[in-house]
Amino acid sequence: MQDKFGQDNVTPTDNSQDSGDEVKKDFQGLLGSVKKFLSELLDIRTNTDQDATKEAIIADIPFKGHTSWILICSIFIASIGLNANSTAVVIGAMLISPLMGPILGIGMSVGINDIDTLKRSLKNFGVMVVLSVLTAFLFFKFFPLQDESSELLARTAPDIRDVLIAFFGGLALVIARAKKGTIASVIFGVAIATALMPPLCTVGFGLAIGNWDYAGGAMYLFTINTIFIALATFLVIKLLKFPMVRYVNSKRRRLIARLASVVAIAVMIPAGITFWNALQESLFRKQANIFIDENVAPYQFSGQGRFLEDFTDLEYNNGNNSIIELVFMGNEAIPENIIATWRGKMTDNPRLKNTELEIIQGGQNEEIDQLKYVNELYETQKNQLNSKDEKIAFLEGELSRLNKSASGQIPFKDISLEAKTNYENLSRLGYSYLISTDFEKTDTIPVFEITWKKEARRNQTEKDAQKLQDWLKLRLNNDKIQIKEVIAD
Repeated sequence: MQDKFGQDNVTPTDNSQDSGDEVKKDFQGLLGSVKKFLSELLDIRTNTDQDATKEAIIADIPFKGHTSWILICSIFIASIGLNANSTAVVIGAMLISPLMGPILGIGMSVGINDIDTLKRSLKNFGVMVVLSVLTAFLFFKFFPLQDESSELLARTAPDIRDVLIAFFGGLALVIARAKKGTIASVIFGVAIATALMPPLCTVGFGLAIGNWDYAGGAMYLFTINTIFIALATFLVIKLLKFPMVRYVNSKRRRLIARLASVVAIAVMIPAGITFWNALQESLFRKQANIFIDENVAPYQFSGQGRFLEDFTDLEYNNGNNSIIELVFMGNEAIPENIIATWRGKMTDNPRLKNTELEIIQGGQNEEIDQLKYVNELYETQKNQLNSKDEKIAFLEGELSRLNKSASGQIPFKDISLEAKTNYENLSRLGYSYLISTDFEKTDTIPVFEITWKKEARRNQTEKDAQKLQDWLKLRLNNDKIQIKEVIAD
């Protein structure tokens, strides 16, 4: 429509509609550009050499000749490194270990329905595992030094992080293998990250010293690494659409396809269960450590008590009857009301609700050898002590503290025999600590409970009680000692 001057009459509604269409087109163009950029950035199919990848994986499967000797050498190197607690030596053993070949073969053969390659991979993998464990067992059995180093112990308790490392390490490895012009540095990095050889050597160590928990934990870690590397290989092979192996006999092809599917499912199910269990244990340990940091660690002792955080033991039993074991040292006991409060807070936490809290108090428990803790404290911190002077100062400090703690201990057996000899009317003698507070400070008071014979005269027992108290204060060099008389039944 034109006005009287012959110009087009455009309504505001038309302008708004045109602007909206332009914005929509610009937005769609932006999305298309981003999609194209991400596709070019993350696409690995265009630069994949399927034939070369398949040949390289198959070539690494056989275990004979040079490969067998390389494996034996890597086992000895890893065992020596674990025994010497040397991270650098252990890494060297990981780099030369040929264990990764059959695992990739298992994942690839399942992905492309290659039953012959799967058989060869499983056979060579089994021989490698048995030989590795046997060699490590013999080394640790006859080697004179069998120290439980931190490198060894680190392979006995896998958690959710080991699952993730194995899976993403397997992804990185097979992607690097599939690229035209394989990235060798990635292969070396994955060999270090997934660490297949050290767990097997730790299995041999556990068997050599008769510790089934160590052997079982290390084999569990190795199983996690194996399953998730094979699973990652299987997924990448499927993603890259490697051609399936064809069989002349269609019936055999269908059978092989079904077997491959069953194997794939059989791998995924335990992998899923393993991931879930490791996740639950990691969450339990996280909540347990938070509970300890917020409630136990801040507890203030008035005397010589001390919380040994390094000796905290967390035992996870699939959410049922898990255990948190706390170790305390010194002559001051934790009051029962404090322990009850801690247990109440655990009950309020869903992940700690069914967990048992065990308290070990060195000063009050004759079964705890406090000198043992000096050595263990040193072992846990020796990597942080850089000189002999620091080590000596550390040990001297611990011994001095233990001597102070020991001076406050009551030699009850000797005291009771002496008291019986000196006081013929004494029928029974008891001893305990009384923890009292004036709401400004807390004090621990040794209290002796005495029971006199029924036939003893009251005026005589009163005199004897005062004399006994004075004697105990002098004998034990402690003015806080109190006497409490108990009426005989």
